[in-house]
Amino acid sequence: MARPVVFFDIATGDAPSLFGFYADLFDWRIDADNPMGYGMVDAAEGGIPGGIGTAGEGAAKGVSIVVAVDDVQGHLDRAEALGGKTVVPPYEVPGTGTLAEFTDPQGNRIGLWKR
Repeated sequence: MARPVVFFDIATGDAPSLFGFYADLFDWRIDADNPMGYGMVDAAEGGIPGGIGTAGEGAAKGVSIVVAVDDVQGHLDRAEALGGKTVVPPYEVPGTGTLAEFTDPQGNRIGLWKR
């Protein structure tokens, strides 16, 4: 069964400086009123939700997608067997689910999500 893309993430050096850019460009509503200052993008009708955050020191910057899976570790293992590399091992997002990230063989960052 194909797995759906359920979220996008824009990781940058200074997220707040991009909130206005994307709000003006795409009319996105961005809410960063949370302890991490992560800008949650309100998905327009028919769109997928996403966010804009400041990447930590040494963390990858860029745009990534997050794919819903039923077994995060199992998909990480499969990604590695196919030439990918785990960059963030599975961790619990309090009250919502499990998240992990890998890079594909060409370095693109992909998230895995289980609610």
